[in-house]
Amino acid sequence: MKLIRTIAFLMLLSAATAAAAQSLEANLRRHINYLCSPALEGRLAGSEGERQAASYLYDRLEEIGVTMLTDRAGDTFTIITATGDTIASRNIVGIIEGSDPNLREEYIVIGAHLDHLGYYTVNIDGVPQKRIYPGADSDASGVAALTEVARIVAGNQEALRRSLLFVGFGAMEQEFSGSRYFACDGGFSHIGNVKMMINLDMLGRGNASNPFEIYSAISPKVLQRMMNMVLEKESVTARAALHNGVVFPSDNLAFKQADIPNLTFSTGISAEYRTVRDTPDLLLYDNLAAETVYIAAFLTTVNGMDNLYAEKDAKDERVYSLGDCDVQPKFFREPARNFLEKWVYKYLKYPQEALSDGVEGFERVTNKRGEPSFRAVVNVSFIVEADGNVSNVTVEKGVNELLDAEALRVVEASPKWTPGTIDGKKVRVRIVIPVEFRLKQR
Repeated sequence: MKLIRTIAFLMLLSAATAAAAQSLEANLRRHINYLCSPALEGRLAGSEGERQAASYLYDRLEEIGVTMLTDRAGDTFTIITATGDTIASRNIVGIIEGSDPNLREEYIVIGAHLDHLGYYTVNIDGVPQKRIYPGADSDASGVAALTEVARIVAGNQEALRRSLLFVGFGAMEQEFSGSRYFACDGGFSHIGNVKMMINLDMLGRGNASNPFEIYSAISPKVLQRMMNMVLEKESVTARAALHNGVVFPSDNLAFKQADIPNLTFSTGISAEYRTVRDTPDLLLYDNLAAETVYIAAFLTTVNGMDNLYAEKDAKDERVYSLGDCDVQPKFFREPARNFLEKWVYKYLKYPQEALSDGVEGFERVTNKRGEPSFRAVVNVSFIVEADGNVSNVTVEKGVNELLDAEALRVVEASPKWTPGTIDGKKVRVRIVIPVEFRLKQR
């Protein structure tokens, strides 16, 4: 019966996971279809279509629970185009505030651009017809991923340490004007407190030919450390790779100009890039959904790090108790209390020399059947390190040299544990166990 219940639970869990994936794909598809709809006419910078795209992002972020820092019309700015025209564009900005009093004034920006190329007109049999650039991959895919990353992260807001800024940039196609306004021209007054910018651009065509990659000038060792931490999360199925160091030409460049570390997630340029063939039906929504989950995991992982740009974690020398842990250390996937039965008593040997010493140091006890025996207890403490190794094995309360040494021997020989965690971070945990020796009365 227990096996049947377990199988039923796993089937329900699998169904719930599949349903969540389908819901995410459906959300991404809905966002992209709207942004590429003919009514938005290609979302040219300064156009009514770009304004509608900005309003759409505002509404989605607000309904998710993101605190909006702009109104629905966005933070507007004007630019002069290469043709000498003056146009008005806008950025949409929302925030999820961090909970750590020491880090909440630090910001991580995650952004994608709202605009695309608009349309051009051709005459067919003397009738003018519009040819719209849908921009499904560039960059409706990035805006859709941004929206769903916000949804995922907002569901775990209490775990965030730094504050997150979600930004839809206007006028990227006009020399990255929206991001330059935000990062360099006073669009965000606390730009000096931005510790990282994550850019999302062209994420919809990921496959073996167009791998899901990170483009960045940040140290590869630093990025690899971050990526390794992300892969520890059970929800992650996508795998990002590091690109060869080429700087991605997108909104990240404005942050580079402002000396803010930045990176871009992208699946690269497809054959349909900047053509009227960049349509929603070509996107690989299952891959985009997996990438979105990865980006959300990356964002929350980075958000929780003490030192973002250290190549190695600063070693936490603090030692915690079992009660301090969110997840306690486990021995072969079992609770710490099972360590005695699963390991200690399995390999504990009674020292032959102690047998000849009789019962010195033992106390007389009686079992439920009234049968007498002698018991001695050696209290041993040890630390399960953040890497799972056992260290600092110490006798806290001993009996005699022989028994104390045997208790130490067995505990020191322990295999690796699964370390305990606090706020998702592996920590050192001190455990004390009573190692019991018994002698039957002769």
